Amino acid sequence: MLSPHLMRRIRRIELKSRRLVHNAFAGAYQSVYKGRGLSFATVRPYQAGDDVRRIDWKVTARTGEPFIKQHIEERELTLMIVIDGSASVVFGTQDRQKRDVAAELGAVLAYAANQNNDKAGLLVFSDHIEHYIPPKKGRNHLLHLIRDVLTLKTSGQGTDLALALRTVNNLLPSGSIVFLLSDFLLPAESYRREMLLVGQRHELINVILSDPLEEHMPDVGIMGVRDSESGDVQWVDTSSRQWQQNFRQERDTSIESRQKVFNQAGVAVIDMPPDGDYVRALTHFFQQQARKR
Repeated sequence: MLSPHLMRRIRRIELKSRRLVHNAFAGAYQSVYKGRGLSFATVRPYQAGDDVRRIDWKVTARTGEPFIKQHIEERELTLMIVIDGSASVVFGTQDRQKRDVAAELGAVLAYAANQNNDKAGLLVFSDHIEHYIPPKKGRNHLLHLIRDVLTLKTSGQGTDLALALRTVNNLLPSGSIVFLLSDFLLPAESYRREMLLVGQRHELINVILSDPLEEHMPDVGIMGVRDSESGDVQWVDTSSRQWQQNFRQERDTSIESRQKVFNQAGVAVIDMPPDGDYVRALTHFFQQQARKR
């Protein structure tokens, strides 16, 4: 049984998602993710100016009058929202944790898919698959997905991104749209092969979740830094110039190797701002993708 507080939160997220999809992303999702082709619908009498290549010769021969084939766009697509539920995502020095941003963004994407009559599904992973909702359509399914993405408590501490990508590749029909929300704080080589395979079969969009403290460590003297996944604590001197230099080099090397794998896989990337403003990030992404189509 859901508590009244949780019901109100789900309702707020649904209303916020509806407003964002109608206002900020009106037509953007549909224009970027078009249907996969055309399917035959019916025939109608030929009119002056019609393309003669669309004449249905069988019907024309049977009736003695020229008829044109009419088609409709095959709109239905499959959208899978894949969220990193590992311990490193339960972190944030701003108003919200990275997981909170991922949950709200997942709800918005699911609502956009539902509004365009596409199927939406959810997969949450850590060092194992935590939760899976097969792609479906409909408002009840949408509310189920939003509820789970907001309330799910994960048990794993580590991150097995390769497992999540293999699972997606095995479960989804070819040509699906996959939004992968993660902080990608692990060696890029650990998931390189699987990302290349997913990038070949599906349209993969990597959403990078981050926090300002992961980009720049302030000088606060000696402090204990705890690895959220292993639990290990390391004492560091943040006032040391050498330590700050090493920190920046490790960060830059990690970003460079990650981006190299992304480029090889041919995936799109949304670099989520540290403030978690996913509205700005999504709007910019859709505008960029629309210009490429």
